[in-house]
Amino acid sequence: MNAAFSITANDPSGRPRCVRLLAADGYPVIATLYPAGPAGTARLLVAGATGVPQSFYRRFAEHACARGITTMTLDYRGIGLSRPASLRGFRMDYRDWARLDLAAAVEALHAKDQPLYMVGHSYGGHAFGLLPNHARVAAFYTFATGAGWHGWMPPRERARVWLMWNMVGPVLTTATGYLPWSRLGMGEDLPIDVYRQWKRWCQYPDYFFGDASARDSLTGFAQVRTPIMAANALDDLWAQPRSRDAFMAAYRGAPLSTLDIDPAAAGVGPIGHMGYFRARAQPLWDAALQWLDQNRVMPPAEGARLP
Repeated sequence: MNAAFSITANDPSGRPRCVRLLAADGYPVIATLYPAGPAGTARLLVAGATGVPQSFYRRFAEHACARGITTMTLDYRGIGLSRPASLRGFRMDYRDWARLDLAAAVEALHAKDQPLYMVGHSYGGHAFGLLPNHARVAAFYTFATGAGWHGWMPPRERARVWLMWNMVGPVLTTATGYLPWSRLGMGEDLPIDVYRQWKRWCQYPDYFFGDASARDSLTGFAQVRTPIMAANALDDLWAQPRSRDAFMAAYRGAPLSTLDIDPAAAGVGPIGHMGYFRARAQPLWDAALQWLDQNRVMPPAEGARLP
């Protein structure tokens, strides 16, 4: 792996460091490493949501690091610090975020003597089954992962999403050559191919599993044996429990658990689709980290490979 800095997981300074990973196709992916120091007991990779920069997960990463877990966040290609000078004309496959970018991070972070965990957010739960090296991960916890189909959403949100896909999105992408998501206050701008594939897959109740042209890349889901927990808030309009269940069924070979989070009972306030990683959600973070420690299956590893 290429890195912009020389870093080890046991860096005694404990300071976050920017690292440069090279994906298998040579694309540079910018990540941030939060080293837990010599007392570190595990490693964790955060797989973010579509259009969400890695800085959004900083508080969670710092919290995990303080608990002795060396943590890495990253910006997928086309997003945040991994964005090219211009998104106009930038081409990629939506699945590249998993099978190339996250895969490079897994290779960089895994170690022989410590378990590697992964925490996903929305797309992060889609990505795990696309990883060529998912077997390196000892346990996987994902928040807000759903099938994306507007039919799983409440009526008002369903109408809003339909409007986005069929009226607003086409106008904006035709004018700019990408989806200027930031203009809508929805997150980072998205490469045109991400927009097109996302829109197409959201036509199907089981997301990309319903797309015949994508099925050749989806065989890895049935091969996953890593313990998985999929947690969804009852007020998450984009990924309600029934949407989660429609997607997570693809992990049919894995020990799979699901959790429906009642925000009021959890005492964390409204969650929606993004609140899982806001500061007030710390009780959810503690529960996730505890579950990872208790449910890990240590996979065989060849040795530590940190940038």
